[in-house]
Amino acid sequence: MNTSPDPQDASPERSGADRQTLFLELLLRDAPAVEYERPVLLARSDGSDAQTVAALEHAKLAALRVRSVLRDRQRRESELSALFETANDLAGMRSLDQVLRAIVERARHLLGTDVAYLTLSDPEAGDTYMRVTSGSVSATFQRLRLAPGKGLGGLVASTSLPYVTANYFADPRFEHADNIDNGVREEGLVAILGVPLRMNGRRVGVLFAANRRERPFAHTEVALLSSLATHAAIAIDNANLIDDTRRALDELHTVNERLQRHTASVERSAAAHDRFTDLVLDGGGVREVAAAVAEVLGGTVLIHDRTSDESVTASPDGTTCDHAVVGGDPIGEGDAGLAEAARSSLASGRAVAVADAWVAAATAGTEPLGTLVLRGVELDSTDQRVLERAAMVTALLLLIRRSVSETEHRVRGDLLNELLEVPARDPVSLRQRAALLHADLDAPHVLVVAEAPGGDPQRLRSAAAFAAETVGGLAAARGGRLVLALPGSNPSEAGERVAAELSAAANGPVTAGLAGPTRGLESFRGAFAEAVRCLQTLRALGRVGHAATADDLGFSGLLLSQDRDVPGFVAAALGPLLEYDTRRGTLLVETLRAYFAAGGNLSRAKDDLHIHVNTVAQRLERIGQLIGEDWQLPDRALELQLALHLHGLLDKGVDLLGEQGGG
Repeated sequence: MNTSPDPQDASPERSGADRQTLFLELLLRDAPAVEYERPVLLARSDGSDAQTVAALEHAKLAALRVRSVLRDRQRRESELSALFETANDLAGMRSLDQVLRAIVERARHLLGTDVAYLTLSDPEAGDTYMRVTSGSVSATFQRLRLAPGKGLGGLVASTSLPYVTANYFADPRFEHADNIDNGVREEGLVAILGVPLRMNGRRVGVLFAANRRERPFAHTEVALLSSLATHAAIAIDNANLIDDTRRALDELHTVNERLQRHTASVERSAAAHDRFTDLVLDGGGVREVAAAVAEVLGGTVLIHDRTSDESVTASPDGTTCDHAVVGGDPIGEGDAGLAEAARSSLASGRAVAVADAWVAAATAGTEPLGTLVLRGVELDSTDQRVLERAAMVTALLLLIRRSVSETEHRVRGDLLNELLEVPARDPVSLRQRAALLHADLDAPHVLVVAEAPGGDPQRLRSAAAFAAETVGGLAAARGGRLVLALPGSNPSEAGERVAAELSAAANGPVTAGLAGPTRGLESFRGAFAEAVRCLQTLRALGRVGHAATADDLGFSGLLLSQDRDVPGFVAAALGPLLEYDTRRGTLLVETLRAYFAAGGNLSRAKDDLHIHVNTVAQRLERIGQLIGEDWQLPDRALELQLALHLHGLLDKGVDLLGEQGGG
């Protein structure tokens, strides 16, 4: 049961001392200030003496002072609690924008103002600028910049002292500026409090709290905002340090990634260097270089060998493909960009990027030996050096191969020239040297003597050497002509194949005389002489671009051949007629002889044959069907007349073979 006295109890029995204790009860209840007047009023109404009333009045004033002190302490405790809470919140924030936003929000809340905002110093411009606001509605105000000493904020920033104005536009203590006044007016602000933000002794900005009506800011509010500004400066410094640390970590991460990429590139470069060195020492070729580049750098690699017009392609999965190029350059065909990049690389000696490819020229001095094209991968500077080193290795391998090939060509050419010389060298020595070149001089060989006026001599010699080497033969340049000795027994077949290959190399017609097959080492000179005569005959007959043996040249070949096969010539020219006469019992050969003897006159021929002229005409028509309709042309007619003459001699038993042996 509550026995505390009621402060409104006005009974006369209560003493003055009891009434004074009522003030303590009012303090305990945190009663409103107006209630502290009630005990004094009651005492006066009860007719208490002046001394009692004065004592109550004194007790009232003391109680009100105690009440004010308690309220100040409560407010201070509340402010300190709010500051601690603010400091704790700010300490947990990592973003500068988040920290600044929280500061102005908390300032607005603690001081109960309409607007709070914060400006930061700009060392480069020498002024301060609006950084963040809370409660602002004016875009102009939010974009303000304050010159040094201008406006309330400029004054705070330049002096590092807090300033407060109850009416901004009526305050003459600071210098007004039009842009600042316009922004403040548009925002509708009247009373403004500004405190400096200091960090390690440096002025970094100003924290503001403002109202849209006149309001005096108490010293406690100035102190509260200053304390908040101190915490804010620490939080801003921490946020800046965190941002700097984050940027430093990002930069460190970027540098680390770049270093890792560079390290990987250096390792790839070292691996490529070792790989290329092993290739050269192990006798590798262009195919192995292409495979190594594709493996080390990735992407697809094409290497074109200009010395042989061959190319090789390699993929990262290890597959390689060789292909010959006929009549063009795969680097330049259909892609002018690649061709231009190849020329640029040739001139600069460096890898050149074009579209999705990298191009590097393989050169010996200024001589282009080949081109490397890498697709499907981006290269840094280290990887570019790897591609350029691969081009150097390719050039070295091509030079080595060309040197070896030229040496072997020279050895083969020297051997063939010695076979064709008179007198011949030691047969045993020649056979031993041929065996080292995997050639058997005792096996049948076909001799080809070719010429291609206007063709590139170097390309022709290379093509002839290649054609000979692929079948185990010999090739040489002799007297401005190409001479080939190829294993085989069919001169026409071998000659047509070689002539086609040489024509492709010369990019024009090639004329070739053919002879053979040889029968032993000593027969090479005779076959060579016959092939030369066949070549000369073809040229004399205007048959440029043809390849022919003595048999292919008809009676001209019979006269040129060192082995004059008269029966064979007769059979080749008159064989169909002789066979027809034998099988049918006709006289086509005699009719043809009579026709030529009569100078092509049918009437004289029918008199010599004692038959009707129509019969002669019918027989001549049959002859054309059997040996060809061109039999009356001059060259063919001459060949047929010679064959008829030799046939007559053979029928009479003349020893033409003995005559041949003497010739």
